[in-house]
Amino acid sequence: MDTKIKILKAARLLFNDLGFSNVTIRMIALELGISSGNLNYHFKTREDILEALYFEMVQEFDSRVDQLGSKEISFQTIKQDIHQSLKRMVDYRFFWTDLYNLLRLNKSIKAHFEAVYLKRFDGYEFLMRYLTDKGLLREFEFSSERQFLIERMIGFSNTWLYNSFIYEIDVNEEYLQYQTDNLLAMLYPYLTDLGKKEYEKVRSSLFI
Repeated sequence: MDTKIKILKAARLLFNDLGFSNVTIRMIALELGISSGNLNYHFKTREDILEALYFEMVQEFDSRVDQLGSKEISFQTIKQDIHQSLKRMVDYRFFWTDLYNLLRLNKSIKAHFEAVYLKRFDGYEFLMRYLTDKGLLREFEFSSERQFLIERMIGFSNTWLYNSFIYEIDVNEEYLQYQTDNLLAMLYPYLTDLGKKEYEKVRSSLFI
């Protein structure tokens, strides 16, 4: 395995376990059995590692947004995409449990995160218009209703992991499925009768 990849993997695991602010370059080097100088050849600072890990993480998110419209959409595919996104967040949980501080720390990450928010918003708008055109989602009753729903869904996506760690919840596969269902269920009050019938096919026991 390439040394740079090894460094990123070791750093990610340490950041996840101890938190970004509690991990030093020396600790990462010791974990890998290399000198700090060797590590510095690849990454000059800990913040450089943070930036590399951030863009490694969001590469999958960006790709998924870019593919919207190129594949068939159903509640099953929506649920799968949500689950994959939440799982990806768990793999890089250090970022989401310290989101505010890390965004303040790195201007490149902050700029990208803000730009991605707009892309995510557009992605949700595309999804909702698609579901409306298919007769699965009702027309919104006032001009800002769609916007408020999208903002709630993005807000939940950004903070569910942070809240889970505050209350020391075991983030296992069962809990991941629970939060996947939790996010998907935000659409339910806006579904048509046909939409609710289709939703039944992926409905969790949470709603029985």
